[in-house]
Amino acid sequence: MDQRLLEHLTTGVVVLDAELRVRWMNPSAESMLGISLERVRQTGLECIDHQNSDVRTRLAAALAHQHPYTQREVPLALANGTSITVDYTASPLSKDELLLEFDARDRLMRISREEALVAHQEMIKVLSRGLAHEVKNPLGGIRGAAQLLERDLPDESLAEFTRIIVEEADRLRDLVDRMLGPNIVAEHQPLNIHAVLERVRTLLKAETTSVSFVGDYDPSLPELVGDQGQLIQAILNVARNAVQALEEHQSPSPTVTLKTRARRQFTLGAERYRLVCEVSIIDNGPGIPAHLHDSLFYPMISGRAEGSGLGLSIAQSILHQHHGLIECESTQGHTLFRLLIPMQSAAQDKEGAHE
Repeated sequence: MDQRLLEHLTTGVVVLDAELRVRWMNPSAESMLGISLERVRQTGLECIDHQNSDVRTRLAAALAHQHPYTQREVPLALANGTSITVDYTASPLSKDELLLEFDARDRLMRISREEALVAHQEMIKVLSRGLAHEVKNPLGGIRGAAQLLERDLPDESLAEFTRIIVEEADRLRDLVDRMLGPNIVAEHQPLNIHAVLERVRTLLKAETTSVSFVGDYDPSLPELVGDQGQLIQAILNVARNAVQALEEHQSPSPTVTLKTRARRQFTLGAERYRLVCEVSIIDNGPGIPAHLHDSLFYPMISGRAEGSGLGLSIAQSILHQHHGLIECESTQGHTLFRLLIPMQSAAQDKEGAHE
């Protein structure tokens, strides 16, 4: 096969010898696997995957039987300590040579996950608005009937019960309004995301003395365009959940870290942005129960007995108004909520690219 052609492929290509040692790889494979051909030439598979013995067994069988095969979404633990998910095809070229072709899946899997999040959020929005309409109409009738009944009561002491009906109807109406998320049109203005985070940190420090707060900010981040009040609310909802989890489970050295980083040429849903602001809210608490991971951003879903289950749903709704989204990763002792906010719209990015 023409080596020059292989060098220009975007998929990673690695050629192994009869002992499954690296004979050659193209630049895409070097970049994908985080290694240099000159350093790993004639070394074994540990430079590609230093943990998965099953890969070695399959490759040896493919070479011995001269039979190609393909594996989908295989996790590879790289020698540099990172891990990637790939599709790979093993094709014997001869009895002494095996060609591996790697196609990284991490980015496609993340895009698919983000598109599913966006679709779920849109579905939730439609269902919530339908539910709000069906609930608020009879609530208005109940409230009005209770007020009329109160006027004709023969005994004023009975008015206490009609007032309870009115107050509970109002409480349910407010709950439905909260479930719908912010009903005020966002006012997008240039803002400093670190000023937003410091405001959140100040509010939380006034609410608790048992939790430590750490700021890990990237000072090179430019201003982004958004609604400062709504972003404060979204970040506060997420960070307050972290604080409450730490306090309830009395975690040792409870800490919430607020972190910012820049992501370049980053895809959110179907749009690609030149620059995205990544805000991470990290805590060392008990983690989120596995059965809640898929429904975490649904309204009325909460891991706390007294929680309303609206905080994260509202936060996700606010991020969608900013063309962003929230992701979550959680294990015992480490929970990370990642808020991804475009620095400017995809249309503005395209205009800037043509200037």
